[in-house]
Amino acid sequence: MLIHEVFLDDMVLQQLICMSEDWEAEHSCYGYRANTIEDIKGNRIFFAEEDDKVIGYLFGNVSQSKNMWSIMPEDTPYFEVEELYVVPERRSRGVGSALFHYAEAALSDNVQYMVLSTATKNWRAIFHFYIEELQMEFWNARLFKRIKR
Repeated sequence: MLIHEVFLDDMVLQQLICMSEDWEAEHSCYGYRANTIEDIKGNRIFFAEEDDKVIGYLFGNVSQSKNMWSIMPEDTPYFEVEELYVVPERRSRGVGSALFHYAEAALSDNVQYMVLSTATKNWRAIFHFYIEELQMEFWNARLFKRIKR
């Protein structure tokens, strides 16, 4: 497996949009919709490839913290992971971890934290992955309950 950073061009854009369309079709996340170029441009993008085929991606952007005092000082540089996706047939085989660790190493000179939000329907699996496997810390949760149909 090859993990590397890529730069946005037409081919990368098409691959990201196709995979995000597949992700949307899974209905695995609340409110997830396939990406457009506007969602992708301006982000740092990392690909996982196997046999010249993209099997996963991670993208996000570097920001300065604002109103996040409970976890980091004001104006601290951090990387917001916007999306981490692995094709279904390659999940639970270390691809997501490899993408995360590669991005972490690539960004370590420029940021102090990596943060993300998730809207997955399988919160037990995602918590296991991010908290137990990647050793992220739990910061907050936003829960909902529909009371009218």
